[in-house]
Amino acid sequence: MYSILLTDDEQIMIDSLKFIIKKNFPTQVELHSALSGTEALEIAAKHPIDIIFMDINMPGLNGLETLKYIAQSKPDTVVIILSAFDQFQYAQEALNLGAYKYLTKPVNRNTVTETVRGAMELVDKKRGQIAGEEELHKKLDLVSPMVESDFIYSAVFGTGKDVSDYFSYFDIIGCSWCLCCLEIPRIEAKNQYEVYSTLRSILTEKAQCIIGSFMLNRIVVFFSFLPDADGKGTALQQHVEELLTDIYRQLSIHICSGIRAGVSTLETDVTHTNAAYNQSLEVLDSVPADGGIRFAESVQERPEQKASAGEIAEKIFGRIRSGDPAMLAPLVRTYCSALAGQHGGDMDKIKNALFELLVNVRNITTEIDASYRNEAFDNAFSVLRNENSMEQLELFVQSRCSECAAAVLRISSQQENPIISKAAEFIAAHLAEDISLERIAQEINVSPFYLSKLFKEEKNENYISYLTGMRMEKARALLKEPRASIKEVSAAVGYNDQNYFSRIFRNKFGMTPTEFRDAAKK
Repeated sequence: MYSILLTDDEQIMIDSLKFIIKKNFPTQVELHSALSGTEALEIAAKHPIDIIFMDINMPGLNGLETLKYIAQSKPDTVVIILSAFDQFQYAQEALNLGAYKYLTKPVNRNTVTETVRGAMELVDKKRGQIAGEEELHKKLDLVSPMVESDFIYSAVFGTGKDVSDYFSYFDIIGCSWCLCCLEIPRIEAKNQYEVYSTLRSILTEKAQCIIGSFMLNRIVVFFSFLPDADGKGTALQQHVEELLTDIYRQLSIHICSGIRAGVSTLETDVTHTNAAYNQSLEVLDSVPADGGIRFAESVQERPEQKASAGEIAEKIFGRIRSGDPAMLAPLVRTYCSALAGQHGGDMDKIKNALFELLVNVRNITTEIDASYRNEAFDNAFSVLRNENSMEQLELFVQSRCSECAAAVLRISSQQENPIISKAAEFIAAHLAEDISLERIAQEINVSPFYLSKLFKEEKNENYISYLTGMRMEKARALLKEPRASIKEVSAAVGYNDQNYFSRIFRNKFGMTPTEFRDAAKK
């Protein structure tokens, strides 16, 4: 079926065209008519028009002006110009604007029939192209993420040899590149696909990149840059920081506030992907809990301060709790080095500290998964007592830590603490109210202290940060509705002081609510 719009300011001309087209194509067409250019645009906006007959000389919006609008809004529509003028300049302008044919009045029946038949063939061709492109895109949408995820896995956990074939496949040999580790707060299994789709849409539109799959609430992205297109050295680094900062802002607008991002240094060597990933995680650790993006260069410029053994142990415990085995190897190595410096090489004290670390690691794991068992921990004391090689001690501790992180990852992906689930549901339903930690604790019948502890462990942030993040998320959604004023949005998310709300919003998103609304429209 072909939808045809007949536009002419003379009804007799429309009736003549209707008669000819219906007689020759009785079951193939659906006809519409308009007596002006403005009416034609209204009909074209409401109906999927395939072919338009357009008179040039009409009052108000003439045929050529109408054709300009149609060419912009519906470029696949086939336009046939009708005119009593046979001047070359009119025909030339119509063809330049994309018209299929330029017919001069009066038009005989055979010419109309042949022109319609040719227009139908052109519509069929365009439909075939669109269908083919859509089918190709569907296939790519299925295959590309799988290949990209394999590449990221090889880049993070494989060797340079594993990765080099992917560099050839994606045609990124000779490019500068970096790895970015993104941490998305408040992500759950039920919204993971939606978040991934939005994130992928923003990233692929803005940059040449390869995107991994979610590991809990983290996702790794490989960005590549052509030196000849973006400059070299300082200029390229500045380009990268501006681009990724803009991408971070778009993710904050369209996904949620509080996203954290760590970016590695620019590299060209394919064998450095694993090191770049570890570096991006180190940078991510330096990003504030309430969100932000940092680059390895800016972190490296700060004066280094050696962390104590206790501080490093807390980082190890944090990795275990989050079910993230990445970076455990260098953390354990750094911990062992710190112990050696702290205890002056006294092996007995070092072994005692390592045993204490393993006890804490196992306790953290069994708190999360009460059924966790590992015979290696039962023999840990004897292994540590009989081993005097610092290298072997480090390897043993690293293996136990990685096993525990993997166990936590398995259990964390399966369940969420029911108390936190109830608290989150209550918060979501009462964002406009004054909801203190004490009030929520009373509602779900637990102590405020215990609830605060659970928020820190389950959500990896304190209660106030979580509440603020939820309020900002609702404000973000409300601001996309043009009918709600800033004052109404502020009240709807629990802020009676509009100025205070604006300050909090700007801290989260880097822009005022008004600026956000304008950016979201664009």
